[in-house]
Amino acid sequence: MYEVEVKVRADHGAVRERLDAAGAEQENRVAQTDTYYDAPHRDFAETDEALRLRRESRYEGGELADEETVVTYKGPLVDESSKTRREYETGVEDGETMDAICEAVGFEPAATVEKDRERFALDGYTVSLDSVSGLGEFVEVEVEVESGVDDAREGAFAVLRDLGLDPDDQIRTSYLGMLLGAPEE
Repeated sequence: MYEVEVKVRADHGAVRERLDAAGAEQENRVAQTDTYYDAPHRDFAETDEALRLRRESRYEGGELADEETVVTYKGPLVDESSKTRREYETGVEDGETMDAICEAVGFEPAATVEKDRERFALDGYTVSLDSVSGLGEFVEVEVEVESGVDDAREGAFAVLRDLGLDPDDQIRTSYLGMLLGAPEE
C-alpha cells in the first residue's frame, strides 16, 4: 500500500470555507500523540524511514473520548513530487505494552509530535487540517493506493487547487523533521 500525501502551510479558516463550499463531509476531529523511535541497526533519518506509535483520541462534544493506538512503519519517499511512501500500519490493543516491546528490542523513543487534526472527505481524498504543537497550521491531502501513484498524486494536487492552495507550496519534510530542525522541502 502507498500513502500519497501532499502537505502545505495554510490558514484553516479560509480552507474550512472552501471545504464547506465544495461539499466536503467532516469525518472527525482527533488529538494525536505520535512517538517516533530510533532503530538500533540503522539511522532512520538517513534512510528516510520512520517507526511510529500513534495514540489517537476522538473529540466528542468538545471532550476527548476513546483512545486508539496504531503502530506504523513508513518507508522512504518514492518520488520527488509528493510525500508518497510505502506504509504498513496495524492496530495495537495496548500502547504502553507496544512501547515497552519497542524499547526491549532496542528501539528508543526519539521524539514526540502532538497535533489536533480535523478530517474531511472530498473527492475520494482525506483532507486534514492539522494544528501541530510548535509548528502551526497545515493542510494535508492524502489517499492510499496499491497502484496508480502518479494519478493519485495529480488528484491530490487538484484537490489542493480546489481549496485555493498551490501544490508548488508543498512541504515534503515530515512534522518530525520540522520539529528536529530539518529544512522544509
